[in-house]
Amino acid sequence: MRAYLAALALLVLWAPSAQADAKTLVTVNGKSMPVFFNDGDSFRVLEGSRSGMKARLAGFNTLESHGPVHRWGLASTKEMYVMAKMATLFGRRGVWSCTSDMTTDTYGRALLQCPELAEAMIRKGFAHAMTVTAEPAIPRLLAAQQEAKDKKRGIWSQGAPEWVLTSLHSVDERPDKPTAYNRLVSSIDGHSEKVRHDRRYKECEEVCAYDAVVPEESFVASIMRLNEGLAGEHFTALSESNKRHVLRFWMMATSVAALVPKDLREAYRAELKAVQEDGTLTATQGELQSCMIYVDFKRRFGGGRAKCLK
Repeated sequence: MRAYLAALALLVLWAPSAQADAKTLVTVNGKSMPVFFNDGDSFRVLEGSRSGMKARLAGFNTLESHGPVHRWGLASTKEMYVMAKMATLFGRRGVWSCTSDMTTDTYGRALLQCPELAEAMIRKGFAHAMTVTAEPAIPRLLAAQQEAKDKKRGIWSQGAPEWVLTSLHSVDERPDKPTAYNRLVSSIDGHSEKVRHDRRYKECEEVCAYDAVVPEESFVASIMRLNEGLAGEHFTALSESNKRHVLRFWMMATSVAALVPKDLREAYRAELKAVQEDGTLTATQGELQSCMIYVDFKRRFGGGRAKCLK
């Protein structure tokens, strides 16, 4: 509670100037333009030839700012919500330089690289390093994140889980698709994992991720089995740590790790399911990693917002 009150006090001090700072100057590929930060990692261009363009800042992620939906460690959802708002205000109060080849993400937003903003946001503990692939984040951002974790800044002030749950999707959001996915991001190296599932979430339902503790003998026996299985050649070539990650992540999320190529995931899924069902691969539930409250995008804003966001 003390951390929450301190963060809230800082937010109140910044709040009066929020409207005055709504227009933030950002340089994109050498051209200056006024923008409006929707949250700490995205903005909308307000004027000029690119007026209306929406941008997603790559390399890092801030917490959702539509309501108190994140929690981990000893921090409450309200405390994390304050941190999300502080990230937005921090972005608005700077002058940032970015570059982009105008590649877009799945939401049609231009992907921008803003190195100074990314490092500052992460170092202050307002954001965490993130890629959207199995590749790790760049070392400079990971070093800034480790400093923030060591100093217990911002989102790490009351705990630093290995896995941060950053997005939830219910299977009924897209009835034409048999599965949906949730995203987990490693706070160790910043890489992303998409957890495929067929769950239908209720509005305001809390979803949590837990670690899996795999006994050493189970690791050894399962690795031997997979070395000889359908995906044996690829699996054998993996490092020992990556082999253990594949097994542990399966037991943690019943999902094939992102480091496995897409064309091999069905083979891996069959092998992992088999060694789990015959008792070779076992695990117990480990520590709570992080939690997030589900609200469909259509119910996050405006007068029809979900009750848990009000």
